[in-house]
Amino acid sequence: MSGVPQGSVLEPVLFNIFVGNMDSGTECTLSKFVEDTKLCGVVDTLEGRDDFKRDLDRLERWACMNLVKFNKAKCKVLHVGQGNPKHKFRLGREWLESSAEEKDLGVLVDEKLNMSRQCALAAQKANRILGCIKRSVASRSREVILPLYSALMRPHLQYCIQLWSPQHKKDMLEQVQRRATKMIRGLEYLSYENRLRELGLFSLEKRRLRGDLLAAFQHLKGAYRKDGEGLFTRVCRDRTRGNGCKLKEGRFRSAIRKKIFTIRVVRHRNRLPREAVDASCLEVFKARLDGALSNLAEWKKSLLMAGGLEPDDL
Repeated sequence: MSGVPQGSVLEPVLFNIFVGNMDSGTECTLSKFVEDTKLCGVVDTLEGRDDFKRDLDRLERWACMNLVKFNKAKCKVLHVGQGNPKHKFRLGREWLESSAEEKDLGVLVDEKLNMSRQCALAAQKANRILGCIKRSVASRSREVILPLYSALMRPHLQYCIQLWSPQHKKDMLEQVQRRATKMIRGLEYLSYENRLRELGLFSLEKRRLRGDLLAAFQHLKGAYRKDGEGLFTRVCRDRTRGNGCKLKEGRFRSAIRKKIFTIRVVRHRNRLPREAVDASCLEVFKARLDGALSNLAEWKKSLLMAGGLEPDDL
């Protein structure tokens, strides 16, 4: 009757026990994170629409039985996908409003799954922090600027990046790192690549690629192997060229679909050498992956200098 004591060690445990049976009997996917609840389902048919309505009714009955209330003013419907019928739904007696975009755990998702606005917001937030550093910190030495950038700015440029990775060639995130590294005294007149080399940093594009490959390894062989069984389709082939155990590449009409993590990472993983793919643990895979990425960068650089690649191919 007195609720959950906030700030205590038992608070998350008691809360999880309280909401543990919320998804009992639901046919659609119900995601719970602290006090936020998301109901997701495919509603391109009348049967899917009816299943979604029944699950909303179950949630309303659960709330009534447990003497709690959903904040229906904050409950919205986000319709995703081309040709979406955009059915109307209600929770209890109140109709739910449709929304063109919603922020989910700090990531802005719109109905077209276009992450340009999320990229712009992340770059804007990091630029504001960079401006504060310029105004409030007098020193421009690498011992001061580099830790500040790594601790205060880069987390905003990489938060949940596997979901909203930039989809266009004009990368606003990389421009933020360019400006931050140019602040350091003694590196102002060097090229961006040379500044990164002097500081021991990777470009954000390379860090995203490395993070994608590490996440794929975790879902295939690592800690999230059970969750990854339905994410990728293996195509095992005993060939001398390649890594011998590749993933199936899908074909899609929509360009946005190709940018989703489970699709874009397949092509890069299939290019890894066999010794990297066959790594027994995550630490071994990290070491072999870094070697493969460095060799790949040198190979691309040599081809560019020889005229075998255009700059955009990099």
